Amino acid sequence: MLTLYSMQSSGNSYKARMLLARLEHTYHLVEIDRFKGENRTPEYLAKNPEGRLPVLELTDGRILAESNAILVYLAEGTRWLPADRFEYAETLRWMFFEQHSHEPAIAEARFWLRFVRGGRELRTHEIDQWMERGYAALALMEQHLSNHDYFVGDRETVADLALYAHTHVAHEGDFDLAGFPGIKRWIARISGNPGHISIDQAHSSVSFGMGPARGSAKV
Repeated sequence: MLTLYSMQSSGNSYKARMLLARLEHTYHLVEIDRFKGENRTPEYLAKNPEGRLPVLELTDGRILAESNAILVYLAEGTRWLPADRFEYAETLRWMFFEQHSHEPAIAEARFWLRFVRGGRELRTHEIDQWMERGYAALALMEQHLSNHDYFVGDRETVADLALYAHTHVAHEGDFDLAGFPGIKRWIARISGNPGHISIDQAHSSVSFGMGPARGSAKV
């Protein structure tokens, strides 16, 4: 059985959980609480020296880190990763965009403003930069979605899941989606697709486990 090391509130972890739910794939879920330092324990760092989430442990014990790499691995041979060569490359293009232009602003703002006590004061000088970069990414998404239902082709792919994970909770990082009707329609479309689970929900094919012993290292 696959094992996913995940944190419930993490958008990057949510990407993998969304796809596993859509695939109706049974897996073992291990919840890691980075706020309690569980991602810095020797046990977890042996799996991912960066201490980042999520991590997918394969049935043969091999470890795969990085959320979008996990999506590509799980989606291989399914409808969520196009077989057409150009559409495959387009899927990767939007996933690269998510990691380079979208996530560093929108997810960072959400993390510091929503989850870190005093985060707004600690990161005062970065908020304007997050807003500028985040709204620029949203504007590019809106431009594409003004005449497309999905980011690649005519159906949902892992590119949509990668972008949805942080976009649908962008308001938790002070981003206002009121001026992005295309994005709002797309969010409703993704959340209405078969097999969808919310960020605070697990699907029925999950067995749960406990994370590694809590360490004292700072998150």
